[in-house]
Amino acid sequence: MSRLYVLRRLRSLSVCSRMLHMFYQSVMASTIFFAAVCWGAGIKAKDANRLNKLIKKAGSVVGCRLDNLDEVVRDRMVLKLRSIMDGPSHPLHNTVDKLRSSFSSRLLQPRCSEERYRKSFLPSAIRLYNSS
Repeated sequence: MSRLYVLRRLRSLSVCSRMLHMFYQSVMASTIFFAAVCWGAGIKAKDANRLNKLIKKAGSVVGCRLDNLDEVVRDRMVLKLRSIMDGPSHPLHNTVDKLRSSFSSRLLQPRCSEERYRKSFLPSAIRLYNSS
């Protein structure tokens, strides 16, 4: 909220919308989306709604539509999964490589016995990857 105040203050000083957007991306978005890949699928609805409201308020100050939490988390999770698949030195590369389907370019879902694991990075990222 303090960063939103600074953003509003900058707007009141007639800073151009391009600079406001740059401020949002560098100061606000970097803080909001820090570690979004880690907690993306496991975030509680209440917390996600609070963050989306903050993003929406910032968008009204900047004067353009900003990507909401779900869009950013989805994009970053799929991007991280692709970097794992492409990087043979990554510790999860062999695990993900074993999940490749022999019939298509999809990945097989790992077996999840607990809800906690089902909401973790790997199963969630694979679900998003397969749906895109």
